[in-house]
Amino acid sequence: MITVVGWDGSELSAKAADRLHAAALVVGPPSLAGRFGPAAPVVPDDALLETLDRHIGEGGGPAVVVTQGDPGFFGVVRALRRHGLEPEVLPATSLVTRAFACAGLNWEDALVVAPAGPRQLDRVVNACRAHPKVAVLVTPGVGPGEIARELAPTTPRALLVCEDLGGPDQRVTYSRMGEATTRPWKDPDVVLVIDPLHRAGPPGWVAGAQPGPAEWALPLGGPLPPEVKAYILAKLGPRLGDLVWDVGAGSGEIAVECARLGAAVMAVERDEESCARLRSTVLAHGVKVALTRGQAPPALEPLPDPDAVFVGGGGIDVIVACAARRPRSLVCAVRTLERVPAVLDRLREHGYRAEGTQILASRFTVQPDGSHGLAATDPVFVVHGVPAYPA
Repeated sequence: MITVVGWDGSELSAKAADRLHAAALVVGPPSLAGRFGPAAPVVPDDALLETLDRHIGEGGGPAVVVTQGDPGFFGVVRALRRHGLEPEVLPATSLVTRAFACAGLNWEDALVVAPAGPRQLDRVVNACRAHPKVAVLVTPGVGPGEIARELAPTTPRALLVCEDLGGPDQRVTYSRMGEATTRPWKDPDVVLVIDPLHRAGPPGWVAGAQPGPAEWALPLGGPLPPEVKAYILAKLGPRLGDLVWDVGAGSGEIAVECARLGAAVMAVERDEESCARLRSTVLAHGVKVALTRGQAPPALEPLPDPDAVFVGGGGIDVIVACAARRPRSLVCAVRTLERVPAVLDRLREHGYRAEGTQILASRFTVQPDGSHGLAATDPVFVVHGVPAYPA
């Protein structure tokens, strides 16, 4: 039998203590397993599954896996179940529960992310850009310094760094982003990334990220008909963890829609009046959009690499600059048919498979005599490209 015992700094339950006493093998971090003084040999958990397979194959008797917190919450239980093992689980309080408790915050509306390593840092940061309350389970390469460095300066957040939770050196530190990048941290477990300006809405019925909008491609008063916006959004595929650029954003009709669908969004617009309308639209819909007022392509240079890009304004040089950043999807609204071949050629030159589509929507109208007709809107040409050889 395999038993997984979680520990949160408090005294073990009688059942957990009995399992450790009867164990023929204990697997876990030596610093943690050694706290309990087991009679059985302690093996590090670097090769957990191989160790357990060998032990079971040799008929070695009961084994105990020791871990921190709740092993069923981003813990070892998932790996054991996927391996075909059905462990007994004796959980403790999770690190996330303790972190929010120490900070005195509710967390049913929080997003919890558990990156596998630094290769997922960008997705973690994008979730923090888009969501006002995020708990990040720290892993090497994704800690308070790395998170703060990526968020600054476009996304101001407060960081609550929780160190050695349940241990003798437990500490929760409120940190500004500048401090987080320079301060030496000792064994951080969880970083709470909080938008200090956010005001909580009414209680929801589901924990974490809330359900998506009931309707999208809304008629927000911009130049794009809702039918065209629906096509553009389908090709962009904005989702939680993504970063979307809206270049030549105008009043922000695509930027706001992407934010409503859970993505982090950065809008670039040069016109002051359009920027003012964009800010109003953002406030009206209660979403987060980081706005850069400036001329592309230069305004794009300091921005982090995007996952998807919509180009609603600008010349061929803007499209080329966006393609150079290698988004997984690049969508352009082109005003005239004559420009479409040039856009297609440039995208293909930069390693994209691209296609163009004309979208023409006709709406029903009622004539004075009560009969029905169709009123066509102006056609819009949309070019969509994806990397020919994805990374």
